[in-house]
Amino acid sequence: MRKIWLHRARSYKEAEKFERTYYTHMSPEERLDIVQYLRESYGKMNKGAAHAHRTGLRRVIKIIQQE
Repeated sequence: MRKIWLHRARSYKEAEKFERTYYTHMSPEERLDIVQYLRESYGKMNKGAAHAHRTGLRRVIKIIQQE
């Protein structure tokens, strides 16, 4: 189970600064884990939605012809 914690800020500007600092100190893997957790939570809340069955990140490849 994930722990829930709060940060109390005096202004929106201070809150944005805290959030930016918090996420930049995380590793890329930790940030991806958070995104995946949020996607799974969203899927559980919206059962029956057309896109709720997806479990991984979508991969897109674009091939560009060079001269």
